[in-house]
This record gives sequence, C-alpha cells and structure tokens, in this order.
Amino acid sequence: MHACSPLLPLTFALVALIVQAPAQEGLAAEMENAVRQQATEKILTERTSQEAFNKAISDARSMGVAEQAILEARFLYHVDLEQHDAIGAMLPDFMKRRAVFKLAESEIFSVEEDWLAVLEYVQAIVALNKGDQDAFKRHITEAFWLSPGQAAAYAPLIESLRMRESMARVKLDFSQGAISLNGGAAVALSNLIKGNKAMLLHFWSPWSRECVEAMDDFSATAEMLSKHEIAVVSLIPPDIAALATDARETIRSLSGAEKSVWLIDSDEGALAQMLRVRQLPTMVLVSAEGKVLFNGVPTDEQFWTALRTVDRGIEQAKPSKVEGQ
Repeated sequence: MHACSPLLPLTFALVALIVQAPAQEGLAAEMENAVRQQATEKILTERTSQEAFNKAISDARSMGVAEQAILEARFLYHVDLEQHDAIGAMLPDFMKRRAVFKLAESEIFSVEEDWLAVLEYVQAIVALNKGDQDAFKRHITEAFWLSPGQAAAYAPLIESLRMRESMARVKLDFSQGAISLNGGAAVALSNLIKGNKAMLLHFWSPWSRECVEAMDDFSATAEMLSKHEIAVVSLIPPDIAALATDARETIRSLSGAEKSVWLIDSDEGALAQMLRVRQLPTMVLVSAEGKVLFNGVPTDEQFWTALRTVDRGIEQAKPSKVEGQ
C-alpha cells in the first residue's frame, strides 16, 4: 500500500476553496440583487412624505438602481399625488433619457412605445400649463397613438383643457342670487363681492363623504381667505329638503362656519350648471370682474396658484387641531 502523500490534504483544501469561491460570489450577487430590488420597490411605493421619498431615491442610487427606474419612480410619485406642475418640471430629465433609454432598465414599461407615450404626455402637460392648445392637442394625440391602453390617464388632462376653454367664455353675473340655507330672502352675490378682491364658490353636499371629510380643510381655508378680502360662498344643490336639513346639521358642528355664506343653488340658472360643476366638492374662484380664475377640486395645486394671483401673500391653510387630539 502506498503511503498517503503529505501534499494531498493541502490539494483537497485548495480544490474546496476553488469550488466554494464561485458559489460564495454567486450568493453575494444574489443578495446584492435582492437588496437592489428592495430599494427599487421602495421608490415605486413610498408615499409617506416628500422627505421619505427623497431618502428612498438617495438609497436607491447608492445601491446601484438604474437612473431609468429612478426617473420612472419620480414620475409615478407625482402622478399619484396629482402634482402636474412637478411632472412638467421633469421634462428636461425625460428628454435626456430619451436618447439612452434601455427597456431592460425599465421597471414599469413593457414596450418602448409606452415610454415614448409618457414622454408625449409630459410634453402635453407643459403645453397645457403654457396655454398652448395646439401643442397640447398634438402631444396628447401622439401619446394616445403610441399607447392607447393608457387613455384613461390622458382623460383628466383633456377635460382640464376643455374646462379652461369653457370658463374663458364665462363671466359671472353678480346680480344673480341664491336662497340662504337658513331661510329668508335670496342673497345677491353682488352684496357679497362688494369690498372684496374676489369670490370663492364652494360647491358641496352633506351627502358626499368627500365633502364632509374635507370640511375642516375648507373651514381653515375660508378663515384664511377672509383675511385676504376674498368672499367665501358655499352652495348645496337645490330642491331636496332633507339635503338642506343635513347641511345645516353638518355646519352646526363646524368650527369657523361663520367665515362662509351658506346658500342653496337656484333651480333656474343654477350656478353649478353654468360653471360645469361635475363633482363635489368643487372650488370656483372668480375675480371681482366676474372672470373665472380656477374651477376644479380643492386638492389641485393650481387652486393655490390661482389664489396667489389675487393676493401674493396667501399661503395654504392648515386645519385647526380639534381639542383633545
């Protein structure tokens, strides 16, 4: 029997190391990919705050997440929060990525046409903000052509353009009146706008969950606007007795209710109909000359932009804290 060579144990050890090294490297790569994927999912879903989102973006970059994926995450963040101005401000970043787009680095697009459609969509937002209707129609049409499946995302922009076109032709007649929610004679809008820079019309209903949940925000806004000489008028739909009863009950528990005038819209020549109110709550800001400056939901960032055209000192109001909270 031959004696075992003293070199054999060392040889076996070296062979084991050589075999284990690729396995360990593969495991490390898998762990690195898992961490990177987790960071990617974080930027696609983080909506707690702008600060939290910015940190998620910073962490993702440090972990090697592709810039294409980061751009897409930023886009989705502003889309989810309906921050159209912020989406428009991303146009330079989108244009830079256009020439170097790689589908393999994308997290939300399955074909390149979907990416190009979003690029057209962003350009449409920029055109809309500039009031360039021809450019808007060109870009939104191209976006639809490239990706018909995303048509639902384009509809709000198209509706926004149509609303602007319609409101540009409207001049509110302040001699028009509406019935007080608390009874009595009709209240003329001319008496309410007198001595004020503008008027905010707040269309709402106590039967709308969204309206009731937004009442504290509205109350804070009304209180702030009264300090800036903007009359605040709240209107509920006409003709339903129970609606008025529930509206009075809602107002009774509202802090700062006296900062708004509470009315019932007219049956004939209803303000809601003239101003194309389609959902509640809706805010319509009207200048002292009767020109519509804003018509939309109170969460739209353009609402506060429009208010600042009336008074540059206006800041977004914060609801008062309820005692005991």
